[in-house]
Amino acid sequence: MEPFPDDPSDPIAAVTHRDPYPYYARLAVERPIYHDGSLGLWVAASAEAVTAVLASDLCRVRPPAEPVPAKLQGTAAGDLFGRLVRQNDGDRHGPLKQAVSAALGTIDGQKAAAVSQAWARTLAAGIRSTQDLQDFIFKLSVYVVASLLGVPRDLLEPAARWTGEMAAGFAPSATPEQVERGSRAAAELRQLIGELTGDGVLADLSRQAHRAGSEDVETIAANGAGFLLQTYEATAGLIGNTLLALARNPGLHQAGLDAVIEEVLRRDPPVQNTRRFVARAGTVAGREMREGDAVLVVLAAANRDPAAPSLFSFGAGRHACPGQALATTIARAGVEQALAAGVDPAPLAEGVSYRPSANVRIPLFRVEEGRRLP
Repeated sequence: MEPFPDDPSDPIAAVTHRDPYPYYARLAVERPIYHDGSLGLWVAASAEAVTAVLASDLCRVRPPAEPVPAKLQGTAAGDLFGRLVRQNDGDRHGPLKQAVSAALGTIDGQKAAAVSQAWARTLAAGIRSTQDLQDFIFKLSVYVVASLLGVPRDLLEPAARWTGEMAAGFAPSATPEQVERGSRAAAELRQLIGELTGDGVLADLSRQAHRAGSEDVETIAANGAGFLLQTYEATAGLIGNTLLALARNPGLHQAGLDAVIEEVLRRDPPVQNTRRFVARAGTVAGREMREGDAVLVVLAAANRDPAAPSLFSFGAGRHACPGQALATTIARAGVEQALAAGVDPAPLAEGVSYRPSANVRIPLFRVEEGRRLP
């Protein structure tokens, strides 16, 4: 593919590029699946290739030889990571995967919307600066999901802090200090979730797990904490990218917020890519791959493929995110209440950059010092 002057250097750099979407569109059509020598991995970009990789029995979520990232091994964060069903393909996680999907699927939509609106209204009332706005878009999903799990109101703030520290510690670029803080946070969160009583989503997850034959209370608690982690960055990115879309195109207001969010999920999704690892040699998406090969699955490029049958923003196949409805509900409430609190999207497009990440596109807003958002 002939590079254009404004192209990102590669599909990973594209995540934080100013405008990677012309590049993604050409990648999906011109290089649907190829081996990138500089990155040392395969890249799947077209809708057909992405679907094939995500559905392949040869591909795993983690390298078979390293089910837990090396830097997390031997830590509380590593123990929690190893229990997350979305990070594992092993048979022992099968029953709990069903339980997790069932628990998320039985969340009452009206209740989730009401909780999302209530917390979005409360938290948005404190927005006075771009830093306040950044805090808002990250905190909101934790407050909502933790409330649905059954976390008491007075523990929501520490839960949000621990979730942020755990997410930072899980990142591939995490420093030793971030890994240590993330590990402490993971231990705090798992203890908090494990001690919950009442009839929240965690109680439902426990019931679903027991019906599926999974009695491991530690793993159930870890996956309850995983609910917080899995919505944290993706929902923040969806709120931020939706506000940015409104900043760049004020006419989108007329389309209605649901339509705007749907458009953002296709055209500027928070989760840009994911990875798969080849467990044994064979044919994947029409290419002969070796055991140990890694595949970068560029979801954002597949969304731009004219042949795409549906959105890939929440993945596909057996590892598709089961929390799509909840994430969009929280994001809708966040954008709606931020606007209702007086946040003006227009200044947000000034000097926007993106949080360093190899996977998730989250805008960092910088408005002229002293200029109030509401």
